[in-house]
Amino acid sequence: MIIGKSETELGLMREAGRIVAETHRLLAEHIAPGITTGELDHMADQYIRSQGAVPSFKGYNGFPASVCASVNEELVHGFPGKRKLNEGDIVTFDIGAQYQGYHGDSAWTYPVGRISEEARRLLDVTEASLYAGLALVKPDVRLFTISHAIQKYIEDEGFSVVREYVGHGIGADLHEEPSIPNYGLPDRGPRLKAGMVLAIEPMVNAGRRYVKTLEDNWTVVTVDGSLCAHFEHTVAVTSDGMEIFTKLNA
Repeated sequence: MIIGKSETELGLMREAGRIVAETHRLLAEHIAPGITTGELDHMADQYIRSQGAVPSFKGYNGFPASVCASVNEELVHGFPGKRKLNEGDIVTFDIGAQYQGYHGDSAWTYPVGRISEEARRLLDVTEASLYAGLALVKPDVRLFTISHAIQKYIEDEGFSVVREYVGHGIGADLHEEPSIPNYGLPDRGPRLKAGMVLAIEPMVNAGRRYVKTLEDNWTVVTVDGSLCAHFEHTVAVTSDGMEIFTKLNA
């Protein structure tokens, strides 16, 4: 069942989204060659807690850190730790914050210093595919129309859509119905209604679409070792479109 949110709940989720967005801003200011993913995780944890929230991921199904930090061929669920970022890396930070019982969730892939032309294009296409999907979010649109738009954008640019991991509804639980794949046929799936809140998150490989999980039972990597990227916003369906809760204000 897809759970619609009241105005009070939307207000709490808007604040959770702001905290997530501001945490991304903080990390973006410090991402540079030589810093460790563990140091950035610590910054995120401190900032989220300073805002009266708690990290959504800390302890979630046993996850040991406050944010996910995935580097280069790592797609999702990477552990922050002693690994130093190097010039030319790309790193995804997936950040969640729970504020007064409600979650916000956003992932972004960042360049570390100067990156290759291939890596830059991967980041640009993945981010643009997210907005291609978000542009269609409004009442009465069927969910997989958004999925199809994301898939078409990515594949038209020569990249691959990961199938095994998808977006999701979000609210009092970090993961709610519906599941939101980044591929599919248009005019299928449930119709959107005002009050629904969705975490839409394209995950894209530069090479083939296949991924596998490492022996830590968390970190997901591309099977062929190719670069990958992940962009995500939490958005609410409004009466005439959508509102992005995890977007930074100017």
